[in-house]
Amino acid sequence: MTLRIANCSGFYGDRLSAAREQVEGGPIDVLTGDWLAELTMLILAGNRLKGRPGYAPTFLKQLEQVLGTCLDEGIKIVTNAGGLDPAGCAAAVHELAARLGLSPKVAHVTGDDLTGRELDLVNADTGEKLAATPLTANAYLGGRPIAAALSAGADVVVTGRVTDAALVTGPGIWRYGWRPGDLDALAGSVVAGHVIECGCQATGGNYAFFQEVPDLAHCGFPIAELEADGSAVITKHPGTGGLVSIGTVTAQLLYEIGAPRYPGPDVVARFDTITLSDDGPDRVRISGVRGEAPPDTLKVAVNYLGGYRNTMTLVLTGLDVADKARVAEEAIWARVPRDSFDQVDVSFDPPLLRITVMSPHQEVAGRRFSSAVVETGLASYPGFYGLTPPGNASPYGVYWPVLIPAVQVNPEVHLDGVRIPYEEPPPAQARREELRRPSAPSYGDRPTIRMPLGRLAGARSGDKGGNANLGVWVAGAEPYAWLAGYLTVERLKELLPHLAPYAVDRYELPNLHALNFVVHGLLGRGVAASPRLDPQAKALGEELRAATADIPRHLTPD
Repeated sequence: MTLRIANCSGFYGDRLSAAREQVEGGPIDVLTGDWLAELTMLILAGNRLKGRPGYAPTFLKQLEQVLGTCLDEGIKIVTNAGGLDPAGCAAAVHELAARLGLSPKVAHVTGDDLTGRELDLVNADTGEKLAATPLTANAYLGGRPIAAALSAGADVVVTGRVTDAALVTGPGIWRYGWRPGDLDALAGSVVAGHVIECGCQATGGNYAFFQEVPDLAHCGFPIAELEADGSAVITKHPGTGGLVSIGTVTAQLLYEIGAPRYPGPDVVARFDTITLSDDGPDRVRISGVRGEAPPDTLKVAVNYLGGYRNTMTLVLTGLDVADKARVAEEAIWARVPRDSFDQVDVSFDPPLLRITVMSPHQEVAGRRFSSAVVETGLASYPGFYGLTPPGNASPYGVYWPVLIPAVQVNPEVHLDGVRIPYEEPPPAQARREELRRPSAPSYGDRPTIRMPLGRLAGARSGDKGGNANLGVWVAGAEPYAWLAGYLTVERLKELLPHLAPYAVDRYELPNLHALNFVVHGLLGRGVAASPRLDPQAKALGEELRAATADIPRHLTPD
């Protein structure tokens, strides 16, 4: 029987009414919510330092609206809202339930928190060794502890750091009894989990062709109808806004990925084997996903305090803006030496000149800098005005991904505060297949027309630590044949010149008619430390779509 898994949160701050909408909108079996973006663990660490909860309290607000109904209808609730304190979150669920006159069985999963452990802190992306003391260190756990909690009778399962897809894989293991060797079924569940983990991004939210999406203001949250073989249908409740189409699902599949081999603690999902097909209005079937044995390492998200930062933004208008930017900088550095900061980032995207400084010392990056900028107000370029008043520096954190042997992590499962027996099963036997390669015909010389690339291609971009990913797709094999030949790494850098200094990897996904680019180092030390105006690279895809390309005339829209 199909397992209907509904998502009600894609990030810490998502729509508070979503849980109630999912529970009341139609039949579901499991309600899931993802609160833990890479940045969230750092936010929760800051909250905890201020005496606030180390978990996401907004989860409790949603739970209050639906807990009674879920218990009455047998709907399981699975969330990673436990953050840095799953036990504290589980205790808060019990307190909420008692106030409501309810008695759910509440499980929480621990073992991900490695803070204080002796770790080999080599950055998985750059190879650098971390010298600072970690503020947080959390391993990405898989779905099996969640499955164990559900099998023990839990009505609500609260975890700390797990992979986003584990919120779907765990219930799948619980319902269908998948063993470690059921690699294809596990891989299919990971893909389904990846699609629904970001909420409305699977149902038309942030979609490149947003004009196609009806009633986006009332966009419905996604549901994965998961089958025993790992295949799934992505859909949403009837009567809700938004759109589930091959395009919206493709867009989300390309979000925050790297190579076609998508590694996780339960399985490596092969994104080059995914098949999408239309299953009716607002229904897209995912099938054919192949899986390989997971790596013998786990990813650990480490965060540490990097220092203090401050940003001042000036507006430059009228004539000679490049000269005005030069004069503005000269005036500022005459008052506060540029070399007094550990790092300075200057970005000029007319009409905005943004200057960000970083220092280990709060007073250096604080008003000493911001006041110096304001002091130039009557002795700088004509038309001077700023968007930021003088202010103090704020602390920032650095995200530092590392890999450790999986055997060094021991997940624990607790039901109503009591630890229950749980051991990770032996890993699956290794299986690895060659990547599928495209057989795109050469386009040669054909009549072209210059127009924005986005009139033909969709894109979605995002962050992975200090790197950015940029997925690009088209509808159909023939446009893909052209795209695969045209959009090389070199061409990408021509269309987006600010990417020229960075190493870029390109991956082909012919089954999705898509390419994926990984831009190494674009986001510096991660979202919290990035001085970019767009620190999560959310707009990178739209920047590419706005660039002018030579597109074969017969492929262009009317």
